[in-house]
Amino acid sequence: MTYKEKKRSMFLGLPWTFTTYTVTDEFISIDSGLLNKVENDCYMYKVIDVRLETTLMERILGIGTIHCFTGDVTDPDLKLQHIKNAKEIKDFILKQSEQERLKRKTLNMQHLDGNPEVSRMAAMDSCRS
Repeated sequence: MTYKEKKRSMFLGLPWTFTTYTVTDEFISIDSGLLNKVENDCYMYKVIDVRLETTLMERILGIGTIHCFTGDVTDPDLKLQHIKNAKEIKDFILKQSEQERLKRKTLNMQHLDGNPEVSRMAAMDSCRS
């Protein structure tokens, strides 16, 4: 399944910006800019948590903002701002990221915060079997 949405302005919720969000089964891509194009990708298995935020104005316009908290180094908080079908896309990202982690067998997420102390404590945990 593929979702392709454009960032919408807060003026009547029209897609007048040059930012496109693409969400597929394996990755999330953000393409932005007109003269200076920037493409930011994140694999779906790196998504740790997802949050949907809708302000009053966004609810009136039928749009929302999705925050994807990731283990990606370049952008740990991917924001899909002012998009239609935000609830549906958030649910898809949440389910698909879990499936991709199971598929790649990356359930532990390898302590993506970069703290070696956490890794050492997890290895010596007395509750592990």
